[in-house]
Amino acid sequence: MKGLTAKEEEIMGLFWEKGPLFVKEMLAFYEEPKPHFNTLSTIVRGLEDKGFLAHFIFGNTYQYYAIVSEEEFRKRTLRNVVSKYFNNSYLSAVSSLVKEENISLEELKQLIAEVEQANRKK
Repeated sequence: MKGLTAKEEEIMGLFWEKGPLFVKEMLAFYEEPKPHFNTLSTIVRGLEDKGFLAHFIFGNTYQYYAIVSEEEFRKRTLRNVVSKYFNNSYLSAVSSLVKEENISLEELKQLIAEVEQANRKK
């Protein structure tokens, strides 16, 4: 799965939050200055080409919907980051978070407890 630009992620967020949308409907979710219809349409078609969206046909217009869930996107993005920056080591990724103090000792203990619980269920 290809990565997304910040604008593409923003637009996918609308689909994940609101469900199926026509491009014209998307304009209502933007404050002034609103993006141009053609700009949104181009980005949405690009998301469809990348495999994130599909569409239903209604007359001469399309209603788009997400075919990649937010959870699936989040997991793939995390895997890509761990692969690219941490040599496929989740331990290195967590270690980095601890060293940078982005995760507290209490949060780390909670994570360990969750992993242990998940392993017991298997």
